[in-house]
Amino acid sequence: MACAAAPVIGKEAIESSAAHDQAMRKVLDSGAYKKALALLDEQHGRIVDDGIALTEIPAPPFKEARRAEAFAQLLRDSGLKDVTIDEEGNVLGLRPGTTGDDKVVVVSAHMDTVFPEGTDVKVKRQGTRLAAPGIGDDTMSLAVLAGYVRAMDAAGIQTRDNILFVGTVGEEGPGDLRGVRYLFTKGQYQGRIKAFFSVESGSVARVTHGGVGSKRYRATFQGPGGHSFGAFGLVNPMYALGQAATAFSTMAVPAQPKTTYSIGRLGGGTSVNSIPVEAWMEVDMRSEDVEALKRIEQRFLTIVKEAVATENFARSTKEGEIKLKLDPIGDRPAGTTPVDSDIVQYAISAIKAGGYEPELNRSSTDSNLPMSLGVPALTVGRMAPGKFGRAHALDEWIDVEKAPMVKAMGTTLGTILATSGMQ
Repeated sequence: MACAAAPVIGKEAIESSAAHDQAMRKVLDSGAYKKALALLDEQHGRIVDDGIALTEIPAPPFKEARRAEAFAQLLRDSGLKDVTIDEEGNVLGLRPGTTGDDKVVVVSAHMDTVFPEGTDVKVKRQGTRLAAPGIGDDTMSLAVLAGYVRAMDAAGIQTRDNILFVGTVGEEGPGDLRGVRYLFTKGQYQGRIKAFFSVESGSVARVTHGGVGSKRYRATFQGPGGHSFGAFGLVNPMYALGQAATAFSTMAVPAQPKTTYSIGRLGGGTSVNSIPVEAWMEVDMRSEDVEALKRIEQRFLTIVKEAVATENFARSTKEGEIKLKLDPIGDRPAGTTPVDSDIVQYAISAIKAGGYEPELNRSSTDSNLPMSLGVPALTVGRMAPGKFGRAHALDEWIDVEKAPMVKAMGTTLGTILATSGMQ
């Protein structure tokens, strides 16, 4: 999960239609669903053990291959016969529907974590509380997906739509959604995905129906350099960076749609008594709105170019000018799945039926990509409220107490089954 979710819509608007409530009730009251829920309860220990085993296989950014092989085998062991790993590294497992068409509903979780190579990923257990880097975000979800496959098969559940279970790569930070981007734009299922779920570490009551878009750049200011005393008066890349950073930090942005910016890293120079040859900064810009994101991106691009021009005007360029090198390092599209769409309505219905208070949110997840393409997409939680914490920290934890976890998993499964047309 790339950023924390935030409520974007008032409680009064979080309603589902009578028709969706009725359809969801039909799913939840069916003998097949109850049998599937019973199997999730029976196999709770296996799901937890699978999640621990996967967590203890490191999956740092761009190095998810070992975990991918293990997850692919887990899907095969859980009953899926058509399991592959695509060229980007995503794990794909198809469960056929009854219509015989080539469209699919994707049910996914991401395999990568934010933690660098060498991080200790040994799971520490204290009662029902499990702590380890990445165990919540999002490794336990992989084990839950495999549990869904076994539960659906044991209950004899058939769905109208084909369901494609996917473990994605590159959801976090520098991965820049590379797994789901490949799935939608280059993979074998390109153009065939009719709905998309990302199962994440958060509360089952939270429905992320909006994707917060982001643009990230590394701006490098380069110059001739020189001795801090002997070459004094020459253009200085650090001064250009400072001017750009100051102007960037004072940009006005709207509160609604929520739009933000930050300088996350900067550096440069070789010694305290040298004019730097280069100085750089990395910036992050985000918005819930496509147009607002475009506006702050354009303002940033103008600011860094103006900073270069100002420094070249203010100081001597006899040994060379300040030049700008701009490298895009992140591009997550914004998007929204309408609240009145079937996928959102079913999610709200299932959450209410489970006795939870629905929350509609926007965040930055794998769902951003399909949302931006107009494909109905949601990021849904699979934990009871309050049973997780410290995501992206070394002491990340989840509480796998059986009853709350099974209830939450069952609620999310109900949304998936209703959306996929349970027969």
